[in-house]
Amino acid sequence: MTQIREETPADYDAIREVNRRAFGEENVAELVDHLRDDGVVIASLVATEAGQVLGHILFSETPIETEQGVLAGAILSPLAVVPERQGVGIGSALVRRGIEVCRERGRTVLMVLGHPTYYPRFGFSAELARNVRSKYSGAGDAFMAMELEPGALAGGGTARVPAAFDLVD
Repeated sequence: MTQIREETPADYDAIREVNRRAFGEENVAELVDHLRDDGVVIASLVATEAGQVLGHILFSETPIETEQGVLAGAILSPLAVVPERQGVGIGSALVRRGIEVCRERGRTVLMVLGHPTYYPRFGFSAELARNVRSKYSGAGDAFMAMELEPGALAGGGTARVPAAFDLVD
């Protein structure tokens, strides 16, 4: 049975390995370390079975400046599941729980740069993200947003994506 829980320092090496294997490159694993070091992590969750880390998701603080003030936003990245366990619901469970945790921690808007056919099932919308200016604004339907507070993005805004993301472009 898969368990979803907060990461602990004992998970860091396993999280690096999950991200390396899922993405086939080192820079995403390094991104996670930089986001932790920068103190911008809102939620970092792992999926485990029999004590083994099989998946990981991270949400980082991403303020959204609007005419009405600054919204408590977060960006989802990365989401990783070891290749041999992809497609069995581990990633979906991580996303669902991550959204709940972000809501519990006062986030009003979530964003993601990801597969345009995967994330809409959780409520992310490319159309909604068109109201948000960010370094990913030119990514088309891959840049998506979700309002955890209905109407939060009605007037649009500018997302301040953590600087660590510049390392993986």
